[in-house]
Amino acid sequence: MTEKLTVTSERVDDTPLLMAQQQRMGIPRLLNESFEIHGNWQGLSFGAVVASWLSHILTEADHRMSHVQPWAGRRLETLGVCTGEEVRALDFTDDRLSIVLRTLSDDRQWDTFERRLNQNVLRVYSLDTECVRIDTTTCSGYWEVNDDGLFQFGYSKDHRPDLAQVKVVLSTLDPLGMPVATDVVAGHRADDPLYVPAIQRVRHGVDREGLLYVGDVKMGALATRAFVEEGDDHYLCPLSRVQLPADKLATYLTPVWEGEQALTDIYREKVTGERVQIAQGYERTVEMTAERADHEVTWTERRLVVRSLKQVRAAKTRLRKRLRAAEAALTALNERGRGKKRYDSVTELRQAAEEVLAEHNVAGLLHLDFPVQTHERTIRGYRDRPTRTVVEKDVRVETTIDEPAVAEHLRTKGWRVYVTNAPAADLPLAQAVLAYRNQYLVERGCGRLKGRPLSIRPMYLQRDDHATGLIRLLSIALRILTLLEFLVRRRLAHEGAELAGLYAGNPTRSTPRPTAERILEAFEHITLTVIREPPRVIRHLTPLTALQRRILELLDFSPDIYTHLSTESAKLA
Repeated sequence: MTEKLTVTSERVDDTPLLMAQQQRMGIPRLLNESFEIHGNWQGLSFGAVVASWLSHILTEADHRMSHVQPWAGRRLETLGVCTGEEVRALDFTDDRLSIVLRTLSDDRQWDTFERRLNQNVLRVYSLDTECVRIDTTTCSGYWEVNDDGLFQFGYSKDHRPDLAQVKVVLSTLDPLGMPVATDVVAGHRADDPLYVPAIQRVRHGVDREGLLYVGDVKMGALATRAFVEEGDDHYLCPLSRVQLPADKLATYLTPVWEGEQALTDIYREKVTGERVQIAQGYERTVEMTAERADHEVTWTERRLVVRSLKQVRAAKTRLRKRLRAAEAALTALNERGRGKKRYDSVTELRQAAEEVLAEHNVAGLLHLDFPVQTHERTIRGYRDRPTRTVVEKDVRVETTIDEPAVAEHLRTKGWRVYVTNAPAADLPLAQAVLAYRNQYLVERGCGRLKGRPLSIRPMYLQRDDHATGLIRLLSIALRILTLLEFLVRRRLAHEGAELAGLYAGNPTRSTPRPTAERILEAFEHITLTVIREPPRVIRHLTPLTALQRRILELLDFSPDIYTHLSTESAKLA
């Protein structure tokens, strides 16, 4: 009986690259070793299921469970070669993926996995651990709210206070922006108390002392700073207006205004090598004391009084714009005509002018004069009314910008006080300012988590353990993204080279800092064709382009992670 010839095609794209990267990071192995799987689990191993799901998420920018099985069913050959196991579409059913999420939600087992993953990545890639950035974000959705549940109403960073939300705390490693600790908490929790548990998780996961923790004003709580100091670590964060009231800030700035305190200019170096001044400031020290549970902690804190020049320019622009708008509105009060209100007294016009000043927030910055002019007007007679002359008052408002008051107002703008317990020799003023300016690294991670390609929103899960497991799964995906991007950029910087060909429509455009999203996009349209003509099986893979081979070289991967998919085809040739 003649066997039928069958031809199948699979979209390979970036799947072999993502699977190889996960193998090098040790993700599948550590998942299998760290999580206890029920004895009835059959088929593809737990680590291979999660690694394949992560590849789907990063390739398709879609974390929905219902879309994984069809995706895997169209890539059984590719996934089987990449995992080294027999793969079936049934390994990715909704029920199987639900078990994955419930397993990942186990706190004890997740702590073990996260710690081992951090240590493995730091060792394999020789990453320096000196600075950790911590920030929080929220994910809102149409969930039912229970008293003890994960989904709660709270302050929404999505600007949707009408929706329940869950809060995520990300602790990321500089300069990658790679998460080293992920906390999932109820959406109504305040940010301030979340920093100490996050720092504890980082200490447990990284197992190193002397780290610099960088955060926003919510990390500036005295208890948090004392906790960091007591653990022989360092902190860097700005103080809020509650922690440093306006009158206290004025005592810091008075010596500057009176010329008694010199300022240090702070520069940032552009990619082109040009040095641009971004700020100026000085520092002072304060002796701190904080009460712990059963003892007292004392230390010397450096307070960095810094003025951002960009914020000063922005404040000046905004103020001049408000002054122009206020002058135009005041001039309009003098207009006469149909439908225009006529002011007959200085008191009435002054009240209207002060309302304009308050509306534009420029009170005290404009001089107001109210000249009164009189003139005679002849009223023509009509019937039994004779022609007569009346004397009328004309009340006007004239404005002049009070430049000294404007200068006084602007000199308070752009100032911020940062606090740190790091020695000046380890973290000079300029370096501290630049370190905080790089806070966008953790914010970028939050953006990736909420937007493409991880797209945590919308989340169609209703169970707390499923939501926790999904967020932890996406944090692993964020690790893969950030590490891929960092490795390529580090290699390009070492070679002093740039990568060209990533931008559609402009193949000659190059960049020394490509994003992980564009790197993965470069592997689109790679196809594996499998021809089965018993007893032969012939495989053909779309040849890799020069750009794709260059990316693999930058990541220190051999093209074999792709070409071994067509080994039998090469043998037959």
